[in-house]
Amino acid sequence: MTKRERIQAAIRRQPTDRTPYAFWRHFPTTDRSPGPLAQSTLRFHERYGSDFLKVTPAGGYAVQDWGCVEDGEIQPDGHRNCARHAVNEPGDWKRIRPLDLPSSGWGGHLESIIRCVIDKRADGIVMPTVFSPLSLARKLSGDRLKYDLVENTQAVVDALAVITETILEFADACFREGADGFFYSIQAASTALHTPEEYARFGEPYDRRVLDAVRPRAALTVLHAHGEQLMFDRLAALPADAWNWDDRRSGPPLRDGRARVPGAVIGGLNQWTLKTGPGAAAQAEAQDAIAQTGGTGLIVGAGCVLLHGHSDATLIDLVKSLGGEVKLAGVPPS
Repeated sequence: MTKRERIQAAIRRQPTDRTPYAFWRHFPTTDRSPGPLAQSTLRFHERYGSDFLKVTPAGGYAVQDWGCVEDGEIQPDGHRNCARHAVNEPGDWKRIRPLDLPSSGWGGHLESIIRCVIDKRADGIVMPTVFSPLSLARKLSGDRLKYDLVENTQAVVDALAVITETILEFADACFREGADGFFYSIQAASTALHTPEEYARFGEPYDRRVLDAVRPRAALTVLHAHGEQLMFDRLAALPADAWNWDDRRSGPPLRDGRARVPGAVIGGLNQWTLKTGPGAAAQAEAQDAIAQTGGTGLIVGAGCVLLHGHSDATLIDLVKSLGGEVKLAGVPPS
């Protein structure tokens, strides 16, 4: 099977020649420049041979042009926290206006996608990373979002509309340039952040609009459910091809999640196992994931990005145990 055929079979829960797998990570030393980020991503993809390629930009790419500023400290997973929010008082929501995408952080992400698409090493499905509108609203405003949803509702709704249009414009540009997948991260469907009523009003309608628009154009639409205390049944009802969440630490287990979604599940691996090893522990997690799912409808992966400084040896042994191919020549991707 080709990588694309393997992924499509997993979505349909059909047998595959081997279990598909995929890993992705941040590259904090290169992720603020499209060319170097693309090269880091391609080297990483080439080394471990994932069945799809996700381009992971700096987390603030989508909000920097509206006024958010990241700090310089690299977190364990490779991202940087927000040092200054764009929305600090009610009137700041009016600053969330349409952007000139080519000259924005969105345009930088698009350039990385283009470089990966045209490079022959980018075999398989190539996809951007996109955050949901309500997730981006929290990046823009931080903890005051809960207050503004109640006290300045229309201002937030107007901003959500602009963010949604920006996502759709960006997605259209990615598909025109040859991207054929879509990785959609929802950080807002968690009771740790919002009530079910808040998500139903301010999150789900926008998520459906984006996913309904991109899914017919994508060979693979991944819904990444980020965080703990997930509203899993709501997420499972959204239109996607594969669902990814931290099944090892946050739950539900893969077996339960697979029973609640119509497509494939991505997971089975704990990020800390892939950082500290040993290889046998990661292989045991992968085999347990295969057992939980009966070996179909599964793409083995971690619940989120790999941690910074992950174990190259552990990943190599894991890929070999799954029947994948690794490139051992040269140095591992940084």
